[in-house]
Amino acid sequence: MQEERRLAVLRAIVEDYVATEEPVGSKALVERHGLNVSPATVRNDMAALEDEGYLTQPHTSAGRVPTDKGYRLFVDRLGTVRTMSLAERRAISTFLDGAVDLDDVVSRSVRLLSQLTRQVAVVQYPTLSRSTVRHVELVALAPDRLLVVLILSSGRVEQRVVEPGVALGEDELALVRSRVNLGVTGELIATATATLQALAGQEPGSTAATVAGVLVEAMSDHRSDARVAVGGAANLARYGDSFETAVRPLLEALEEHVVLLRLLGEATAGGLVTVRIGAEGPYEQLASTSVVATGYGPTDDALATLGIVGPTRMDYPGTMAAVRAVARYVSRMLDEA
Repeated sequence: MQEERRLAVLRAIVEDYVATEEPVGSKALVERHGLNVSPATVRNDMAALEDEGYLTQPHTSAGRVPTDKGYRLFVDRLGTVRTMSLAERRAISTFLDGAVDLDDVVSRSVRLLSQLTRQVAVVQYPTLSRSTVRHVELVALAPDRLLVVLILSSGRVEQRVVEPGVALGEDELALVRSRVNLGVTGELIATATATLQALAGQEPGSTAATVAGVLVEAMSDHRSDARVAVGGAANLARYGDSFETAVRPLLEALEEHVVLLRLLGEATAGGLVTVRIGAEGPYEQLASTSVVATGYGPTDDALATLGIVGPTRMDYPGTMAAVRAVARYVSRMLDEA
């Protein structure tokens, strides 16, 4: 019973501190949260939580604020990530449905996340090496000119124009299209590349070899693997009181995509949302920063990661719900693409 009450006190302090940005006192807790105990009992619980490292007192006469350890216990005891309301889900759907290609999906996702959470949002572009080939299409632009279209599971589309040097009829074009798709559809990039290289080696100079060479080139383009989109940096203005400890280091980190990718961590499949608080992250200079992230991708494959970064004083339940909801919607869009 005592442990449950102290957890309720901690939860109330976290919620009030996030909302007010002010240390929380016992009297305010009793008045606002209906704890059904006296302020003296709450003070004892706060003192016990402070002794255990979950709270700290900035000044002798001030209330308490959560520590990283306190935030961690709060997050761990959430149980499940809350579900977004119907209105929130409809807003996400309406905003993302208008996306026309992968770049637009990423751009809209990062803007939406930053608006929903009022934090800095980071979305990694799908990693090419984890993608599979969804389809290869060949379109005759002229008797001796082809448009080669590569469609990946990540939603990425590559187009190349080739001139095989001979005029192709529809039957010949269909045969090349069938041979290429038979060897690569559903395969990971590495496997598909090896298959295409073998095909090109078997029939040097043929139309199939020319198409295979162009596809290998398209699949070897790793420019997107370390790309991220960032949005909502202006939201950090809300944390001016902790500029030196939290905001400045984070602003500097936003300049380095490699740093942001390490902050986000490995993409996680299955809708699992990971939360790293303060010093749990990989960079000592960002010890006042928390990261809420999850993987996204079609079916159960996590091709990349998206999430938010911000000072540890954040709305964890709302942020976790928003991150999971946006990731699920983007995953569904890629699966239907």
